[in-house]
Amino acid sequence: MSPAIESAVFASDYRASGILLHVTSLPSPHGIGDFGPSAMAWIDSLAVAGQSWWQILPIGPPDKGNSPYTPLSTFACNPLLASPEVMIADGLLTPEQCIVAVPFPDSHVDFDRVVEWKTKLLATAFANYRSNAGGVMATLSGALETFCESHPTWLDDYAMFVALKQKFAGVHYLKWPSEIVRRDPEAMRRMATELHDAIARAKFDQFVVFSQLERLRTHAADRGVKLFGDLPIFVSPDSSEVWAHPDLFMLDEDLRPRFVAGVPPDYFSETGQLWGNPVYEWSALRRSNYAWWVARLRSLMQLHDLVRLDHFRGFSAAWHVPEGSKTAINGEWVDGPGADFFNEVKRALGGLPFVAEDLGTITDDVRALLAQFGFPKMGVLQFAFDDDDTNAFLPGHAIHNMVMYTGTHDNDTTRGWYETLSPAHRVSFWKCAVEDETDVHDEASVAWRLVEMAWNTIAAISIAPMQDILNLGGDARMNMPGVADGNWAWRCTREQMANAPWDQLGDLTADSERG
Repeated sequence: MSPAIESAVFASDYRASGILLHVTSLPSPHGIGDFGPSAMAWIDSLAVAGQSWWQILPIGPPDKGNSPYTPLSTFACNPLLASPEVMIADGLLTPEQCIVAVPFPDSHVDFDRVVEWKTKLLATAFANYRSNAGGVMATLSGALETFCESHPTWLDDYAMFVALKQKFAGVHYLKWPSEIVRRDPEAMRRMATELHDAIARAKFDQFVVFSQLERLRTHAADRGVKLFGDLPIFVSPDSSEVWAHPDLFMLDEDLRPRFVAGVPPDYFSETGQLWGNPVYEWSALRRSNYAWWVARLRSLMQLHDLVRLDHFRGFSAAWHVPEGSKTAINGEWVDGPGADFFNEVKRALGGLPFVAEDLGTITDDVRALLAQFGFPKMGVLQFAFDDDDTNAFLPGHAIHNMVMYTGTHDNDTTRGWYETLSPAHRVSFWKCAVEDETDVHDEASVAWRLVEMAWNTIAAISIAPMQDILNLGGDARMNMPGVADGNWAWRCTREQMANAPWDQLGDLTADSERG
């Protein structure tokens, strides 16, 4: 067993598999996937097909652009994931209140429409709760009070932040009045009184969505399916965390970022990726024994069984780009907290149930950090076939302490990826994909061939995006790194879900001894 993971996961004889599909991509008549009946049915399908893991993207409330990697709070949950069907069952809504006048598209999320419709729906649920419609307050008030008391470290700040966002028409918090930006105590007391109802509503939304997620987790556990989450290393520049804890970030005297995060030119972009997130003031975090980070990770582990640490190398060194830069080219690597951070996290949490996202340019210091704590790493087969026999992503170079992917949310679908491969790289792919030279190079089967490769490696866990299980083309891609618009919207339709090759996946999982 990995010395850092105090569980059966990644033990020497552990073999399992799962599917990457974000919650928003699930089928639903309400325009976006949620924690309701479709998620329950999805878990049932995974279990029947022998899958042990459901990997999702971050579930925080996204900022403008709808990216799950720039949430308004790293602790909060996206209220859009609340299921109307579950709210009906809980007595918060009536079926008539959930009628959609104009059907939502089923192949993608129309975020503008969904946000408007579901925000009104949650407002109706809150009004029903407040008016005690159907006696619902007597049933839920105690649970709501307990929820609020259980999350004091972030819920008050987040609820105030959301209420202020509404008051100031959604503008960046740095454009609010100065005394509120700087959290002047008198101004904060005044806002708490003025915005009392809006603050209560924000807390109610969190109670609803957290309660639904907890029920979903119980359903998954009963069926032997574990939830594999994702943690962005950085937070959104316009978030309750930066507003409430400016001392933890490298900000100037006007509370604006001095540097922003990104990565230098890489596989995905010739000019690098300019993420725009404020970077951490690690010296301040160290003085508190990383208390904010420990709270962040503890909160996340209450919702997931395993978590991917996005951009793991940022804990060793992060790419700091001067604020105002147009690209990420002119940055520099600045040391992160390294082993000191993970020693403290392990002491506080009792273990490190994390997978390191170690893609991109990995240096010796990052490798040493991975080795010191035994973190499982990632393999991505789409990066393997460049006719270089030493390529670390080739299936034959997999190790057990690894999660092997066909591709990730940042990659094209495997079918789309193959269509853009050079002839030489296609030859390299087929050398690995076929058992002998007489085997037919059926290009329609490329996605499934890569799934088979992943499942048959020695990696402890193999994961494929649902798009690859469905053999979908590049138009089903989830995200194009470095491109601001048009991402995160893909959804799996009910027909696609029903017609997925579940039996074939189950057979492969059994044959590769991952069931």
